[in-house]
Amino acid sequence: MLCFPNCKINLGLYVTRRRDDGYHDLETVFYPVTFHDSLEIVPSVETTLHLSGLRVGSNTQDNLVWKAYEMMATRFPGKLPKLNIFLHKAIPMGAGLGGGSADGAFMLKLLNDFCHLELDKPTLAAMALELGSDCPFFIYNTPQLASGRGEVMSDIAVNLGQYSIQLICPKVHVSTRDAFAEMTPREAPFDLKHLGTLPVERWKGTISNDFESTVFKHHPVLGEIKAQLYDQGAIYASMSGSGSTLYGIFPKNARAKIETEVPFKDVYME
Repeated sequence: MLCFPNCKINLGLYVTRRRDDGYHDLETVFYPVTFHDSLEIVPSVETTLHLSGLRVGSNTQDNLVWKAYEMMATRFPGKLPKLNIFLHKAIPMGAGLGGGSADGAFMLKLLNDFCHLELDKPTLAAMALELGSDCPFFIYNTPQLASGRGEVMSDIAVNLGQYSIQLICPKVHVSTRDAFAEMTPREAPFDLKHLGTLPVERWKGTISNDFESTVFKHHPVLGEIKAQLYDQGAIYASMSGSGSTLYGIFPKNARAKIETEVPFKDVYME
């Protein structure tokens, strides 16, 4: 059985409070985009995870796909067969796109279907939360207004189908821990629950990503890429998550030609 875990972008991202448990409260809109990995499971005599594509680390125990399998096997003893698991990575890790979280969540959904466990989405989302804060989003995989650590979600009517989206994924490592450490929480300057009624043409100057100010300070090339997206016609451009991916929302069939000395992956979705 085969599936294609897709990534997400953040439409607006505000860090609103530092919590007593060491996490931060945030407000954002998660929006799914079609750039994806591939994940396949095949019955086998033993369970093995096979990795290909982009390098994601050699420790199987840390991979969210493996953790998802172990979670299901523990909760439903005797119902999961031994599997060969094939994960091909195309989504860069640590890029603010949630690729690893998508892989873990899609593995839960894949096992649910393959083993006929008949778990509903709220149950799967609760399990996904044990894998990571933004994993539940990929269970629903529709535009979601998110708060808390990102796990408190509600549907939001945002549709970018009439636009083209361009992702620029530079080979720049951004430490999420450091990005949060330098963050000064603040009240959200715009209530993102109204994003669905705000024309995309008005997003620039209205919504923002709180991480940009600190991340761009340490990695100026990211700010330069964002400027190029705007200079070449983006209606709205932003960093996704804590970086390092930048995205531009363009009129249909338009895109930017980015020039920078830093290697990058350019993903265009019409």
